Amino acid sequence: MTHVPLILSFDTSAAHCAAALLSGNQILASCGEDMGRGQAERLFPLLEELLAGAGVTWGDLAAIAVGVGPGNFTGIRIAVSAARGLALGLKVPAIGVSCFDALREGTAEPVLTTVSAPRGAVYLGPPDATPLGPVQPGEIPAPLLHSGLSVIGAEAEALAHLTGGRALPPVYPMVEAIARAASRRVRPDAPLPKPLYIRSADAAPSREAPPVLLD
Repeated sequence: MTHVPLILSFDTSAAHCAAALLSGNQILASCGEDMGRGQAERLFPLLEELLAGAGVTWGDLAAIAVGVGPGNFTGIRIAVSAARGLALGLKVPAIGVSCFDALREGTAEPVLTTVSAPRGAVYLGPPDATPLGPVQPGEIPAPLLHSGLSVIGAEAEALAHLTGGRALPPVYPMVEAIARAASRRVRPDAPLPKPLYIRSADAAPSREAPPVLLD
């Protein structure tokens, strides 16, 4: 087996279940399935299939990378809980990467990154600033208007018209970008990933206590 550290990344923050395996700067394998529900049941079989197809075992992994949102409330918790469990069981770091950081991965200039939010709104990820939102695409904060920032993500064309920049495609698919961003953050004392929620979940509270994410 190669001595280059292997990073397994996965993401269920939207209506999909996706995973990738990174070795150095090379994606060895990636896969993804669109699904509105069922990520909890599908995630580990998907990961097993990915590893087997690449000829890799769980013990070969040097780190876990996971998308922490923003996005679907339940999907984010599924992935983050899985990443924490794998980190504990495999004794490797687990690195959380936001959708904003994944979207800007590989870009050569500061960009405004955007993620879909409920009711046609978007979450905003200004460069080097706290994420904002949700906001309607035509109502972005004044500091971003005519800022010249190019935009990557949801409603990029409409928002780029307001910023005066360009609408750009992501450099990498989301789950591959998560792995690449995480590769620069791997260290033994890396903090455990936590969900990134910019607004409360739309779903009504469960009658049962939610799973606790331990620090």
